[in-house]
Amino acid sequence: MRRRAVTAGGAVLLLLLAGCSDDPGDSGAPPPVSSATTTVTVPTAPPAAAAAALGPTGPSTAKPCQGVPIPVGADPQTVIDAQPQGTTFCFAKGLHRISKPVRPRTGDTLGGGPGVVLSGSVRLDKWTQDGDRWVVRGVLPAPYALKGQCEDTKTKPCQRGEQLFVDGKHLTRVMSLGRLKPGTFFGDYAANAVYVADDPAGHAVEMSRTPTAIDKSADDVTVTGLTIEHFASRPQAGALQAGPGWTVTANEVRWNHAVGIMVIEGDGAELSRNTVADNGQLGIGQYKSAGVRITANLVTRNNTDGFWIADWESGGIKSTRSSGEVSGNDIVGNRGIGMWSDIAEYDRRITGNRIRHNAADGIRYEISYQAVIEQNVVEGNGFGTGRGSGGSLWDGGGINVNTSAGVQVRGNLVKGNRNGISIQSRTRGDGPRGRYVLADVVIEGNLVFMDDATASTGVVENKGSPTAQGAVTFRRNSYRFAGDSRTRFAYRGKTLTWPEWQQAGFDKDSVTG
Repeated sequence: MRRRAVTAGGAVLLLLLAGCSDDPGDSGAPPPVSSATTTVTVPTAPPAAAAAALGPTGPSTAKPCQGVPIPVGADPQTVIDAQPQGTTFCFAKGLHRISKPVRPRTGDTLGGGPGVVLSGSVRLDKWTQDGDRWVVRGVLPAPYALKGQCEDTKTKPCQRGEQLFVDGKHLTRVMSLGRLKPGTFFGDYAANAVYVADDPAGHAVEMSRTPTAIDKSADDVTVTGLTIEHFASRPQAGALQAGPGWTVTANEVRWNHAVGIMVIEGDGAELSRNTVADNGQLGIGQYKSAGVRITANLVTRNNTDGFWIADWESGGIKSTRSSGEVSGNDIVGNRGIGMWSDIAEYDRRITGNRIRHNAADGIRYEISYQAVIEQNVVEGNGFGTGRGSGGSLWDGGGINVNTSAGVQVRGNLVKGNRNGISIQSRTRGDGPRGRYVLADVVIEGNLVFMDDATASTGVVENKGSPTAQGAVTFRRNSYRFAGDSRTRFAYRGKTLTWPEWQQAGFDKDSVTG
C-alpha cells in the first residue's frame, strides 16, 4: 500500500521518512509496507468527515421502480419464477408478509419505494386471559439449534429469534413467567405458548417468525427501495443475505432479531444509502467476501436483543475473513463495537466514517493484515459495558489495533472516547497470511482528545507476545487533554508521562496542548 499525505487545515508540513523497523517481530509476519518519502502534517483541525453530512438514506432515496409488479398478498416467488432471470420486480406499496425467503435469480432486481414493507411477522390475535396475564398458544416454531453469546449468560435470551411487537413497539424477552412484567413477553417453547403482561385487546400484536426475507440464491442481484422488518433472523445470519456482485441500496432494514444485512461469500457486493437500525445483534455483517464496498449507510441503535457487547459480533458493522472499503458511513449509538474487522481481514480501508457513541470500541482491527484506517471521526465511544469500554487499554479505545500487521492509522479525529488509541499484542496463533502478530503498525497525523480524566493511549502486551522493537510507530500526532495529563500513556506494563512516552521512542515529533 502506498502512503498518502495526511492533510488538515492550518497544519504545519513536516518531512518524514516513512517505514518501520526491519524486524517485524516474527518471520511469519506479512512483509512491511514499503518505505517511501512523503510529507505529512501534525494536525490542527479535524478531518473532512467531521464537517460532512450523510444526507438522506433509505427508501426515499431509491429510484422509481419500473418492472413486473408484485401485488400485496401475492406470493413473491410465484411472480418471480414466472419471468426470465434478469427481470426487475416492483413490490407494490403496502405490507407484504413473507412466510419463506424470497430467492431472486441472476441479474434480478427487487425494487420498491417509500411505503413498501416486507415483514417476517405474523399477527397474534387468539389471546386468552390466564390470571393476570394473557396467553396465545400454538404459534411458536419447531425447536431449532441455538447459538450466540448474550449479556445474560445464564438464561441466554438473545439466542431465540422470535420477537414480539405491540403496535410496532418492541417488547423485551424474559426467560420465565415469574419475570413477566409490562413491556415484556415470555415464550414457552416446551408448551408452545407466548405470554404477555399487558392486555392485548385493541392492539396490533405481531411476532417475528420467518428467519430470512431475501436469500443469496444467485449472483448480481439488486435490492432497492424496500423496508425489511420483523424477521426472526438467527444469530450471525441476516434478514437480507447478499451474495456475489449484489447491489443493496436505499433500503431500510430494521427491527430484525440478529443481523440486518449479511454479505456471505459475496465478492464485489456494494451496500450504499441504507438505513440499518434497531436490529437485535448487528447492523451489517460481512463474511468471506472480497472487495465489498460499504458506503454512505446509516448504521444505528443495533443490538437491541441483549447480545454480548464486548466480543460477540454485536453493534454496528462486523467483518471476518474479508476485504474492501467501509467509507462515508454514520455508525452511531450501537450497543457494541462501531466498526470491527476480526480474523484474517486483509487490504481493508476504513475511511471517512463518523463513528460516534457506540458502547465499545469505535474501530477495532483484530488478528488481521494490511489496513488503512484514515480520516475518520471517532467520538464518544466505549462508555457501555464489557471489554471495549473499561478503563484499561486492554479494554480498547476509540481505535483499537489488536495483534495485526501492516496497519496504518492516520489523519483521524479521536475525541472523547473511554480511551484514545489502544495497541494490543496478544498470543493469537496463526492465520492464512502468517502468524497473527503486532508488526508494522503506524499511528500518524491523528488529532487525539483524551477528555475523560482517566483516558489513555499506548501499547499493551501479554507475556507470551512482547512487542518487538519498532513494531509500532507513533509520529506526527497531536494530543489534547482535559484535566491531569501527567500519566496518559502506557508501554511495557507501565503508565508514562508525556516525556517518558517520548523517551520510550514514541511521538518524538508530535505535540500536546
